[in-house]
Amino acid sequence: MGSKNKLKRFKENETFSNVVQPTRDDVMEGFQYKGNWASFFGNDHPIVLELGCGKGEYTVGLAKRNPDKNYIGVDIKGARFWRGAKIAVEENLKNVGFLRSQIELVDYLFGPGEVSEIWITFPDPQIKYKRTKHRMTNPDFLKKYKQILKQDGVVNLKTDSEFMHGYTLGLLQGLGHEIIYSNHDVYKNEGAPSEVLEIQTFYENQYLEKGKPITFIQFRIH
Repeated sequence: MGSKNKLKRFKENETFSNVVQPTRDDVMEGFQYKGNWASFFGNDHPIVLELGCGKGEYTVGLAKRNPDKNYIGVDIKGARFWRGAKIAVEENLKNVGFLRSQIELVDYLFGPGEVSEIWITFPDPQIKYKRTKHRMTNPDFLKKYKQILKQDGVVNLKTDSEFMHGYTLGLLQGLGHEIIYSNHDVYKNEGAPSEVLEIQTFYENQYLEKGKPITFIQFRIH
């Protein structure tokens, strides 16, 4: 994407009422919506996050299916989620928000028990060992998720990476977390939740064209 196009999108994001773009200092020094996202949406419906939301396909797709829940896509790349934010504005989806911030700050962005569900869709698997700390299901991230999730809250991981799928399954089993559902090829094996099959991201369509299996895990952190 050209820099002119990016700048245009950044400018347009600033005009969208569904986009929040705090500075790092805003976040670290007492973020205004932490524990108070109900005020952003004007209701106390359950809050669902898509972490690393990219273009926001899952955030918007889930919001359309479930108008009684509030969805927030979190990503540091505002030029990407611009598309999801624009669609939500154009379609008057009041239960959608986008938050431009780093995912490792998630426990500064949301209060304890404020989130009902988390979606992690096609994250970078960070295969090299020295990149372990950046894997979005590593033990440090799981601790942060546990802090912001309600007691019965769930995490959903959808990925084309067999490595990420296997790493996460092994970690969850080793740490004694609850694996609710696991599937290493959701389009070939029956039983995957409908929202896993019926909402597809831009990258997912590319993976499917190449014949890559798409995996899914739903789990609770204890």
